[in-house]
Amino acid sequence: MTVRPSKDTGCTMRSKLIAAFACTTALVSTGAASAADLGARYTKAPAYVEPLFNWTGFYVGGHIGGAWTNEQFTNNGTGAPFGDLSPGDSFRQRNSGIMGGAQIGYNWQANNYVFGMEGTISGLDNKGTVVNNVFGAADDVFSWRANVLATVVGRAGFAVQNNLFYIKGGYAGVNNRLSVSDTAGVATGSGEQTHWANGWTVGAGWEYGVTRNWIVGLEYNYAAFGSQTYQLGGTSGNYTFDAKPRDIQWAVVRASYKFDAPTIGRY
Repeated sequence: MTVRPSKDTGCTMRSKLIAAFACTTALVSTGAASAADLGARYTKAPAYVEPLFNWTGFYVGGHIGGAWTNEQFTNNGTGAPFGDLSPGDSFRQRNSGIMGGAQIGYNWQANNYVFGMEGTISGLDNKGTVVNNVFGAADDVFSWRANVLATVVGRAGFAVQNNLFYIKGGYAGVNNRLSVSDTAGVATGSGEQTHWANGWTVGAGWEYGVTRNWIVGLEYNYAAFGSQTYQLGGTSGNYTFDAKPRDIQWAVVRASYKFDAPTIGRY
């Protein structure tokens, strides 16, 4: 007896094959979608860029260099005549010396612009002597000395990475001494007096951030001062002068330590 396959069995086999193909296609599609989703979710991290130098913060430091003083004294016509300089006559002398001191300040940075305040105190060795020999050799000797200089200024600058180019301006004051000694003639004597002269200053400079804390730089400044009245007492009375450092100029190298401030990053 011969058994023939049923048509229903063939249909069932075809149905199973179609279902298996559909399942395989679905699995492949799901895997591709998952891979695309992973690619979208996990992207390459951006390249690291070094942080910008941050000029914001307090700093302290020191400076050293040279200073030039242009000194002027004028007999204002009052007092005793010792010193042998007629009323209204004056002398002017220019001299230079070493200077050095300390600075303290604060900077605030907005983008590339930097603003700040700074105070300095410096010791000077600017001095000079003028000998008046009209009435004989070494008849009288005028001497002057500027020995302490202080400033309080505002600063404004433009930063290019670790470089800062700035200008400054504000108050300046100097301790100034005048003396005279008259050793010949009828009226002899000697005397001296020291005054603090007030004035203004302007300057410009460049600084470079060697590390995030250490800064070096170069700076030039100009200052002018008002006159003071000096009464130089001698044996015959007072010899009165109006005197002032007409101007003081100085150039220095600087080194400062900046205390840490928040880092400015960029990507």
